[in-house]
Amino acid sequence: MPRTKTGTVRRARHKKIRQLAKGFREHRRTTFKGAKEGVLHAAAYAYKSRRLKKRNMRKLWIMRLNGALRDHQISYSVFIHKLKQANIQLNRKVLSQIAAHDPETFNKIVNIALKTQTP
Repeated sequence: MPRTKTGTVRRARHKKIRQLAKGFREHRRTTFKGAKEGVLHAAAYAYKSRRLKKRNMRKLWIMRLNGALRDHQISYSVFIHKLKQANIQLNRKVLSQIAAHDPETFNKIVNIALKTQTP
């Protein structure tokens, strides 16, 4: 059986990795070894950050809600509790958007939540 070399296969594999490393700096872009390391780390950070993004957005919505609720002299936790008692099923994202863009509607939601009696 004749000897085979990995010339074209290796070049294609390296080219694919270097293509993913576009925009990296110095040896992480040009050399295969550096590019492979950089691409692996970038993929790990991207995976982790996709999950962190969800956490950060929820924190942002809660901060916006809390700020809007301070005008009504009510805390965020009390408001969420009252919403659940009033059976209002709006999530934090929608509530923060309403608070930011439609204050009149948000005032009505707060008033409905405050009118509910605790059992």
